[in-house]
Amino acid sequence: MNKSKCRIQLGWFEGTILLVVSGSSCRHIAEEMAEILNCEHHSLEARRFPDSEGYFRVPESSINKIRSNTVILVSNTFPDSCIVETLMLLEAIIDVRQGNLADIRGKGIDCEPIGPGIFLAIPYFGYSRQDKRFNQGEAVSARAIGMLLSSKCDGITVLDLHAPEVLEKLPVKISFASSMSEIATYLQSEINPDFILSPDKGAIERASFVAETIGCKFSYLEKTRIDAHTIVHKAKDLDVNGAIVTIVDDMISTGGTICRASEALREQGAKAVYAACSHGLFTGGAISKLDQFVDGIIASDSLKNPRSVVSSASALCRGINELIEK
Repeated sequence: MNKSKCRIQLGWFEGTILLVVSGSSCRHIAEEMAEILNCEHHSLEARRFPDSEGYFRVPESSINKIRSNTVILVSNTFPDSCIVETLMLLEAIIDVRQGNLADIRGKGIDCEPIGPGIFLAIPYFGYSRQDKRFNQGEAVSARAIGMLLSSKCDGITVLDLHAPEVLEKLPVKISFASSMSEIATYLQSEINPDFILSPDKGAIERASFVAETIGCKFSYLEKTRIDAHTIVHKAKDLDVNGAIVTIVDDMISTGGTICRASEALREQGAKAVYAACSHGLFTGGAISKLDQFVDGIIASDSLKNPRSVVSSASALCRGINELIEK
């Protein structure tokens, strides 16, 4: 990624003094965002007690900066422990900005509160797949987590959310960032695919954007149920004989969908098949399994994994800009 170019493109923040902070989950992304935005990055204290409960604190050296700048906390909500960490870091930042600085040992004095200016950047939003009530009595987890977070900040940007509409009615400003532009750039320079394929209709918007950006053909796989135990995946109106194909999705978890899609493509003559996603969860030995079906795996660094080769920092900066402009 050409960071100097990003700095020119992201020159939206004139007149706004920013500070990027992070806890334990996304420090690598926060540091890069600070570099792109030409501002400071501060690490907040986030550690565990022996019983696994968390301890979170704004270091004394960061207090004045947090009180005098617009603060961007970069933090994930996956795994579950990161939900607590994000909420507690926001709480600590709120206390500092409200002037609640005196401790029980008599160190520090309370001072005047300052105005709003806390934004949250979430590379990977945990519980995003529970975005509807599929069965009676279920919690719509994505909305519930969103409501908790929105009570402690002035705006949230989320990277490649599975179903953005679930957060559209939160009581704070929301922006939806996407790393698909950076993924398209990587694919064009490193893979040069002939076709981009969506593994199902749900990923069409993202995959078609990548295809349009690269300037190659696009299609999606249709699922046909043969019986209770058999589903056949077949590309719609697409001749992939001798082609290099990249399957693009928002997240890869077990990799089962990608493996089945790759099988369908190879049966139709594809020369090579790659998989690309924003969020590489890669659970249950998914990478080892995928390596048997695809020629390569590309993911953003929203979650650290062996295939995170695309930076998500620029996309999240674009999301923060949208919040500030709102």
